Amino acid sequence: MPLVAGVDSSTQSCKIVIRDAESGAVLRRGTARHAPGTEVDPESWWTALQAAVTAAGGIEDVAAIAVSGQQHGMVCLDADGAVVRPALLWNDVRSAAAARAMIDDAAASSGLDGAEYWARATGTVPVASITAAKLRWLAENEPENAARTAAVCLPHDWLSWRLAGYGPGSGAAGLAALCTDRSDASGTGYWSPATGKYLPEVLEQTLGHVPVLPRVLEPLEAELRTPAGQLIGAGSGDNAGAALGVGAEVGDVVVSVGTSGTVFAVSAAPTSDPTGLVAGFADATGHYLPLVCTLNGSRVLDATAALLNVDLPALTELAQAAGDGAGGLTMVPYFEGERTPNLPDATGSLHGMTLQNFTPENLARAAVEAIACSLADGLAALTAVGTEVRRVILVGGAARSAALQHAVSAVFGLPVTVPDPDEYVANGAAKQAAGVLAGSWPQWAQSGTSTVEAAPAPEILQRYRAAAATVR
Repeated sequence: MPLVAGVDSSTQSCKIVIRDAESGAVLRRGTARHAPGTEVDPESWWTALQAAVTAAGGIEDVAAIAVSGQQHGMVCLDADGAVVRPALLWNDVRSAAAARAMIDDAAASSGLDGAEYWARATGTVPVASITAAKLRWLAENEPENAARTAAVCLPHDWLSWRLAGYGPGSGAAGLAALCTDRSDASGTGYWSPATGKYLPEVLEQTLGHVPVLPRVLEPLEAELRTPAGQLIGAGSGDNAGAALGVGAEVGDVVVSVGTSGTVFAVSAAPTSDPTGLVAGFADATGHYLPLVCTLNGSRVLDATAALLNVDLPALTELAQAAGDGAGGLTMVPYFEGERTPNLPDATGSLHGMTLQNFTPENLARAAVEAIACSLADGLAALTAVGTEVRRVILVGGAARSAALQHAVSAVFGLPVTVPDPDEYVANGAAKQAAGVLAGSWPQWAQSGTSTVEAAPAPEILQRYRAAAATVR
């Protein structure tokens, strides 16, 4: 049977899975770490991908490959195909002022509320994360690099392009070969999910000119091949890849807790939210993926575990030893600023401390509940724009924590489906590669799941929201 490969190029690492195209059976895996930071040389992603491929035993025997990657990252290429400057990643907040200026400028020129203008135009109100805001920052702070930028692409686009044999020295023909997909294009701020078209006026207003942009492929379209002739799928943004990997359908809400926290739903119709809380993205199958993202996910747990001098399994045990509500201790987890709500300069805080409740167990519980509450606000934002909630699926590295599973169910007031631990983003990319090969989506069996149903604890969320309201 033919084999396919799926790649997850995330903020922290590169992972690859090799699967049987017909059955979906996983045959090999590989992983490699990424360089830290919010400003990264894309060549380090290519190096990591090659290391992950080697760890997986190579990809010479695969018939097709697809890449899912972290969204929004700004990769600028010059006319020769060389990287102009290190990529600014989604969690680099230096472009916050540029995002605010984009909203103000839209209000002045359109006669509409600026946020409403952007919600209508792109489905997303500008924040520091989106690529368009980063391009405006580039034009304002590094005009020479902005002028050198002949093409702009995203991390997964660039890796797919490199897999096809392009890179420095490719010239105009190489730039013209750049491809992307609907899901990743929808996170740029200069492509409309509703119309399926780029918005050149946004690039004129941000970068100062219209560069070469990747062609937006259909979900099962493949325009690139590796030098060995293997098909390269359109790829996707990481959240769309995860939705594919867990088999999410219309009405399913996926809660993912990794470096960031995300709450997203597969929807039959595009969304528009002038509050800016919900980003109206597209998914990787032809539907839509309204999404709420927080900047603070699993690293809040990492920091709390380090403070308590324990590992993550021990942190879970401490959190489980405390009761719901952490004895009244409430954490606001804005350790790295925040995107939802849009508070890029905010910091974390701890509320309700007393001599009785300030214990390692309650601190661990407060960290876990802080993440759950932040995500619950995301779910509320989705339902406010009319998103259907049929099922809640919890994934991501931190989803393995029994304490977090319980907290999400208790705070959401809903049962939570937890798939067995797996590389969902890479699996979604592999599923797309198999679809490209066959011309239709494969009917792979889903991994096992468990259901967690805790007693609803609305008081936790009420206390959290009161504490979060004090942060500006």
